[in-house]
Amino acid sequence: MVNFTILAGGFAVPGFIATYNFDSEAGSLSLLGQSSTGDSPSWIAQHPQNRSILYAVNEISPVGDLQSFTIGEDGSVTLVDTVTSGGNGPTFSAVLSTGEVSAMNFGSPNCSFVATVEGDPLHFRTDSPVVSFTVPEGATSHPHMSLEHNGEIFVPDLGQDKIWRIVRDGEPGHFKIQGQIDIDPGTGPRHIAIQGAFSVRQHFIHPPRNRINIDRPTHPEAPNGTTLPLLANVSIIPENALPGTQFAAAEILISTPTDKFPNPLIYVSNRNISPNVTDPNGDTIAIFEFINGTDSNNNTAVSTSSQCSRKRMVKRAQRLFRREGEALKLLAQVPTGLQQIRSMALGRVDDGGMSLLLLVLTPRVVWLSSNEWTVEEI
Repeated sequence: MVNFTILAGGFAVPGFIATYNFDSEAGSLSLLGQSSTGDSPSWIAQHPQNRSILYAVNEISPVGDLQSFTIGEDGSVTLVDTVTSGGNGPTFSAVLSTGEVSAMNFGSPNCSFVATVEGDPLHFRTDSPVVSFTVPEGATSHPHMSLEHNGEIFVPDLGQDKIWRIVRDGEPGHFKIQGQIDIDPGTGPRHIAIQGAFSVRQHFIHPPRNRINIDRPTHPEAPNGTTLPLLANVSIIPENALPGTQFAAAEILISTPTDKFPNPLIYVSNRNISPNVTDPNGDTIAIFEFINGTDSNNNTAVSTSSQCSRKRMVKRAQRLFRREGEALKLLAQVPTGLQQIRSMALGRVDDGGMSLLLLVLTPRVVWLSSNEWTVEEI
């Protein structure tokens, strides 16, 4: 038996972070407790070197906050420090290799990379200025996440169809824009992921068009870049979607290669945001595999079940979207029985949790096992 401690934030006033215990043998998830936080801790991020430290953004208006916590042995969290995010409704946070903690202000045309006190990652400095984005008249800016790669920070701007390129500018907490990658108008990049240390590919999730893009290795040189050559650009919407459903993509994850899954898997969440139609099968997780021109085609059909039972398995005929000898293979569309899957997290390989995919939304948490693409509702 392996027990995993799971922390989850959400939209709540007063705010709290919930602590769960997941029993992998029993396939059970139990709520252990709730720890008080600032209002609406909608995104949480664990410190990569010190796993007893947690950060959270408070997605509130008119100005949000960034908070730090210690994680106790029982999984409860204790608030240590709070600092302003510098903008409206921060929706994402991540820890940089240089120690700063990002806060993406979705409701403002800016973001923050807040420095921590030297030698004390639990306490924030208060002199970290925001990075502001130029917004043309009549346009809007919605920075949605930050992704650090090779000394740069990429920030997808859902409102302006851009990915901003940001670098450090002198002192800790000080950053500047060095350029941008322009995306096709109306695509609205929300989240991105980069695969590989040398053969770099960016994966974009576009809520307005609900597609996943995979782009050619090597980023355009700074300061500016144009739209990258596409390797694949495919829909993530399930084929059997109910009439009247309206989907908006949310999260994208790429798994760490393992012996069982040597090719990284790409997980993408579909949210049905229609105010008029609710699918009892819930939102789906689309699972893709990127084949780099060396894998043989496998189009064997397998059984499909979409009944909304407590435990269900969905597999489907594998579909390949091929270009220039490379392919994006759709392995499965997994209905979850849940509504509005905003966040997901993969189990850590070094913890033995590599076969677990955690789906988080307010007010429920479920887990998905990659062994048979099964979903357990809690």
